Amino acid sequence: MQVHECVSFLLVEDEQVLLEKRSKFKECDPEIIAIPGGHIEQGESQQEALLREIQEELGVIPKSYSYLCSLYHPTTELQLLHYYVVSKWDGDISSFEADEVFWCELSEAQVDTLADKVAMSEYHRLKGNPALQF
Repeated sequence: MQVHECVSFLLVEDEQVLLEKRSKFKECDPEIIAIPGGHIEQGESQQEALLREIQEELGVIPKSYSYLCSLYHPTTELQLLHYYVVSKWDGDISSFEADEVFWCELSEAQVDTLADKVAMSEYHRLKGNPALQF
């Protein structure tokens, strides 16, 4: 089975995280609440994909980000999601691909996939570590 690598990004500000309501027209995981992200293109690094996907999906440019974890997510394809925490960015957030994006308290964030739930748990577990910049 082919593995499709993706990046997912937790934009975090003032103890809130940005989530998305995915479009019903998306092939993978339509109409769910999720951490935003997208596929890594052939020949692209994770960081290049992160910068491109955030700009395509949200219209902002990340200025400070840290790797969080990587998790498999079986959907209509097997995805390997590389999660990043983005704590600073330039620009105003817009929703270019999802039905909507919205801020949610980190302590109350409800996502629909197991991979996203594990990533949120990993963020909570690691967020006090001074070696990490989030």
